[in-house]
Amino acid sequence: MRAALLLCGLMLALSVPAPAWAQKATKDRVIALDTRLATDTSRTRLVIDLNKKVEVRAYTIANPNRAVIDLPEVTFDLPVGAGKQGRGLIAAFRYGQFAPGKARIVIDLREPALIEKTFVIAPVDDQPARLVIDLVRTDAATFQKTALQPERPPQTLAARVPPKPHVADTRPLIVIDPGHGGPDVGAQAATGDDEKDVVLEVAKKLRDQLLRSGHYRVVMTRDDDTFVALEERVAIARANAAALFISIHADSLSKGTGEASGATVYTVSEQASDFEAQKLADKENRADLLAGYNFASQPDDVANILFDLAQRDTKNHSALFARTLVGYLQGAARLHKTPVKSAGFVVLKAPDVPSVLLELGYLSSPEDLKQMTSTVWREKVAVAMAAAIDRYFATRAPAVAGR
Repeated sequence: MRAALLLCGLMLALSVPAPAWAQKATKDRVIALDTRLATDTSRTRLVIDLNKKVEVRAYTIANPNRAVIDLPEVTFDLPVGAGKQGRGLIAAFRYGQFAPGKARIVIDLREPALIEKTFVIAPVDDQPARLVIDLVRTDAATFQKTALQPERPPQTLAARVPPKPHVADTRPLIVIDPGHGGPDVGAQAATGDDEKDVVLEVAKKLRDQLLRSGHYRVVMTRDDDTFVALEERVAIARANAAALFISIHADSLSKGTGEASGATVYTVSEQASDFEAQKLADKENRADLLAGYNFASQPDDVANILFDLAQRDTKNHSALFARTLVGYLQGAARLHKTPVKSAGFVVLKAPDVPSVLLELGYLSSPEDLKQMTSTVWREKVAVAMAAAIDRYFATRAPAVAGR
């Protein structure tokens, strides 16, 4: 009886067409339209509707336990909240662009599981194409034996380093780093808003403010929903000889862990300023894992540099900009009760680039969330950040000329 019920559920999962999928189909684009889950005591099936048949690669990764599905570039036109509620062996799943021309689905596993089958059914009549992933329960030892080493994403650094102008451009170069991206969604709000989307919009508005002023050159570590590894974010700042690196994030507290709200500016330090700062740094430093990429060690050109008094000048300038930024944010955003903190953020460890990480607020706070999803508020914060940057460089113009 139980097997019959599972078979019925799996058949239903395969047979429900995505609404108007054919109208959304285009000749070249691959579009993900809908998802469904079915399960019994030992097996879980994930079905993803697509507008066309594609080649996929599926494998598992340990520590933490995940199943990964790699696809060609996909437009994810899925219902709001898709993947946030799991079923059976699947706790949740995330999706997004992992690298140029490549998309990734990362499945968080509740317990060790093997990929029993992965196949794609071609579209027929009014039925869309369907990507089917069957997971079966296994033991921890078997899972560890079959799990693969995560694939290193292709380096896109060259595309983010602008060509040198024929005439020396002495304007300071600012690197803006919207956190997370692609299958790494970052913090999530109860409303379905993802950190990766919120911070990207603020980053774009800051970029536009700076470019309109004509005072700065600007490089973005990402300007779309694409995964960028932590080490590459640092490398982009160093390769561009950046005068300032600003990483933009938004935090969230789990239910039952208390309440917090307001913006916070972080600088790097070996010793965290408090427990909350350490907890946040630990979470952000594990961001690559959520995209199915294990960043086992810091990049050699950072890890091999003794992070001590030799970087005092960079640390001092980072601290100066952090204080300046908080001062200008006071009139534009709610501030955390302790608005300046420090911890060992990997993304801030370029030894020769003043760097800060701005947490815009908490997606778990209704008041902060209302602000962060407001176009007017985002513009207001971008204006305040640009003003803080102006002030910072006005106080140290001789030091950055020709950088």
